[in-house]
Amino acid sequence: MKAVTWQGPRKMSVEDVPDPRLEEPSDAIIEVTSTAICGSDLHLYEVLGPFMRPGDIVGHESMGRVVDAGPESNLHPGDRVVVPFQIACGNCYFCQQGLQTQCETTQVTAQGSGAMLFGYSEIYGSVPGGQAEYLRVPHADYGPIKVGDELPDHRYLFLSDVLPTAWQAVAYALRSPGDSVAVLGLGPIGQFCARIAQHLGMTVYAIDPVPERREMAARHGAVVYDSTEDSVGQIKEATQGRGPDAVIDAVGMEAHGDAQSRLAKFAQRSVQFLPDKLGKPVMEKAGMDRLAALYTGIELVRRGGTLSLSGVYGGQASPLPMLTLFDKQIQVTMGQANVRRWVEEILPLVEDSDDPLGLEDFVTHRLPLSEAPSAYEMFQKKEDGCIKVVLDPTA
Repeated sequence: MKAVTWQGPRKMSVEDVPDPRLEEPSDAIIEVTSTAICGSDLHLYEVLGPFMRPGDIVGHESMGRVVDAGPESNLHPGDRVVVPFQIACGNCYFCQQGLQTQCETTQVTAQGSGAMLFGYSEIYGSVPGGQAEYLRVPHADYGPIKVGDELPDHRYLFLSDVLPTAWQAVAYALRSPGDSVAVLGLGPIGQFCARIAQHLGMTVYAIDPVPERREMAARHGAVVYDSTEDSVGQIKEATQGRGPDAVIDAVGMEAHGDAQSRLAKFAQRSVQFLPDKLGKPVMEKAGMDRLAALYTGIELVRRGGTLSLSGVYGGQASPLPMLTLFDKQIQVTMGQANVRRWVEEILPLVEDSDDPLGLEDFVTHRLPLSEAPSAYEMFQKKEDGCIKVVLDPTA
């Protein structure tokens, strides 16, 4: 089959690889009909090279049709399913607590990490990902989300990651209708954070340097600002000088801006050129994130407010302004999205004919799988108004 493979920092390639096969009674094999490039995939593209191997199959936002199913999978050939990005058993203590990203059955204990993720490096199990013609789905008796045949893929695909991640970020902001929320970063996750908060009755402010991203968020009710020094002051002025009740950081470890972020960017890129035996310990023990977005969130949120982190952070030596966090009594919430925990709340909105979350106004580029390398470059460079890329392995 054809699959998108990592070949080195900022180098993706579509290669012929062996077809997946059933390995456990609860496995299923799906023919992938749509698979998306996620902002988190750009961390593999740019930063997490020490944990990748040439030939690793990437991708963790996929859906398709079941073509083969183990006897314990609860699936049958022909079933249409969306595959959550994490692999969870559904039965362990953490799954029962709604913390599927901490699944005890699939935890990558050798790395000290939570549940296995599709296509996401040695840190999360080196599981072949879904940017491919076919995908093996472990624990298919629990993970896959069965969906109907009436709606097109783009109405369901984002149940795999984007929608639950954004929903959790808003839920973790601990706010109610009438409260105010600022969203930092209007990539795919930030777009839906803004829409979901708006849908739930909150006033939404959003900051992003890219005009096309601001325009999309404004179409769905957000009050948008460029990434300038004036933006924080303007949002504070709009919130009686206090700042919003919550800030959602949808940017993460690759933020741009302050001197610390520029230093961290240099360090992150330098690690890519170290031998793996040196690069991995540096990332594991002394890695630094680019913290411009996080610092902005700490400055912007009102005293006693909540900072909800949905952007991925990976540094172990990132400096935090603990005095400010403590003095302002800021609650900080974070974590990978627990997909199955939120699906029942999101699915009716996905299938609503009124499209309350604007799924018809989200995908900016749909391309064949063969164009994945150029799509990664376009997405990383924010060219051609690129906000969300969906790859079609059947094209």
